[in-house]
Amino acid sequence: MTPAEPRSGPLGTALIVGSTRKGRFGPTVARWFAGLAGRRTDMALDVIDLGEAGLPDALVDEGHDVPGPVRALAPRLAAADAFVVVTPEYNHSFPAPLKTAVDWFVDEWRAKPVGFVSYGGVSGGLRAVEQLRLVFSELHAVTVRDTVSFHSCRNKFDDAGRPVDAAGCDAAAEGLLDQLAWWARALRDARTARPYDL
Repeated sequence: MTPAEPRSGPLGTALIVGSTRKGRFGPTVARWFAGLAGRRTDMALDVIDLGEAGLPDALVDEGHDVPGPVRALAPRLAAADAFVVVTPEYNHSFPAPLKTAVDWFVDEWRAKPVGFVSYGGVSGGLRAVEQLRLVFSELHAVTVRDTVSFHSCRNKFDDAGRPVDAAGCDAAAEGLLDQLAWWARALRDARTARPYDL
């Protein structure tokens, strides 16, 4: 059997805004990051805001009807070659709606890379990221090493929604995106040559 040719074209990249809380800061962080990622020619960005996705809080057992919002989101996640999760930290962990959103899906995450942009208080959301790495590992996803983190986040952005240290933050974001793109292309080529069914 001849191996399939590697796919070409931009890498589908889903940017997931993980907080649904009233007064959340996530959309500010996500808009900045999306602006950078959207300028790259090697990526095609799809912003998924869990605050607007309408996913139910309660999961269903296998064999039961899957709710409409879950069915609507599934093809967008399945089409992605990579993910970036924007998450705050609540009580040393990540938001419950984000965990529920991850748990609604299985195959959509498999053999794909995940990057993280976190924000919060003194830890900058890094404890949430460390726990998310464990969750995504269980789902056979690959998390990239570098993250972008904002401690005391509301003081790190100006009134226009740009980081106060724009140069440093932009450089950190580009580093994350470079790693994500490398893994996304490598894993996309591997899935094309041999489907991941392990």
